[in-house]
Amino acid sequence: MATPADKPQVVVFFLLLITIFLCFYPGKSSHFGPENDEFWLDEDDNEVDIVQTRRVSSKQCDFTSGKWVYDSSYPLYDSNCPYLSTAVSCQKNGRPDSDYQKWKWKPNACSIPRFDALKFLAKMRRKRIMLVGDSIMRNQWESLVCLVQGVVPTGRKKVSYNGISMSFHALDFETSIEFSWAPLLVELKKGPQNKRILHLDLIEENARYWRGVDILVFDSAHWWTHSDKWSSWDFYMEGQSLIKSMNPMIAYQKGLTTWAKWIDLNLDPRKTRVIFRSMSPRHNRENGWKCYKQKTPLAFFSHQHVPEQLIVLKEVLRRMRFPVYLQDITAMSALRRDGHPSVYRRALDQAQKQHPGDFSSDCSHWCLPGVPDIWNEMLSALL
Repeated sequence: MATPADKPQVVVFFLLLITIFLCFYPGKSSHFGPENDEFWLDEDDNEVDIVQTRRVSSKQCDFTSGKWVYDSSYPLYDSNCPYLSTAVSCQKNGRPDSDYQKWKWKPNACSIPRFDALKFLAKMRRKRIMLVGDSIMRNQWESLVCLVQGVVPTGRKKVSYNGISMSFHALDFETSIEFSWAPLLVELKKGPQNKRILHLDLIEENARYWRGVDILVFDSAHWWTHSDKWSSWDFYMEGQSLIKSMNPMIAYQKGLTTWAKWIDLNLDPRKTRVIFRSMSPRHNRENGWKCYKQKTPLAFFSHQHVPEQLIVLKEVLRRMRFPVYLQDITAMSALRRDGHPSVYRRALDQAQKQHPGDFSSDCSHWCLPGVPDIWNEMLSALL
């Protein structure tokens, strides 16, 4: 039995044991908790312990490094999904091969869990997820809607429109999956003499749609690199300065910085998750015919190129206070020149199929089912 003189030592001993236990007990983080900015998976998602974050961890799963593997159990939904637009419905438009639908991405050090629609909707119960950006993001939105819609009964799902946004609603889950059109993120307006002016420091007209959303996924790259002939604006404007020409990557950096400041000032990381998807690669060389008749992914790159847009984006994200996750899909998707619509962006009759060279070839967007489904499997794992 401890004597009164021994009691202080006993108390110190037990305090020491408790301290050691707390130091090594891993705990469990909340998906939307204020204490940390890491995205943890549920315990039954044990194929991936922790995904990429701003923090460094020996258990990180690097989704960007891996290879495409053929999996006959794919695709994850039927090509007759009613929410697919004509431009990405390659099977309906007469594409003769279908193996492009059956490749999944296998990271080198882990696995991406297979998309589970019911599980995804359960995680997103009473939440709004919004994909913001250009037509490639619309491509990804259609993919995500098709991935989940099959488990939602007829009559318990609908699509609504609000200005530049459209929403798929899973009514029983009180979940909405939304797309908001903002290809440049900042504002493009008509000025005097009907001139198109890109305001590098204005964003609220687009950003007002982003308020109150639980999960925001952004992209913005392609429109910034349009050549003079295809440019969507006639002038840049910054403050009161009207600028005729500017290095496009400097303009991109300025536009992204305006977006970053808005996120930092207006969103609360305890309430909103923000993900920025890197640029989707094009295979437009040879006047858009680089992807025509391609049937398999590339195995590797002889000289891997990092796009300037990705370098600019990483630098802007690095300077932000808000914890934004960069979902880097650029290199992995660059291997998939087989996944584009090419001439099958529209329905071709038998006579037209004999002369495909008479039609333009789309090597920017993606056939669905296809590559964006894998981006959404990654997205589901992050959430």
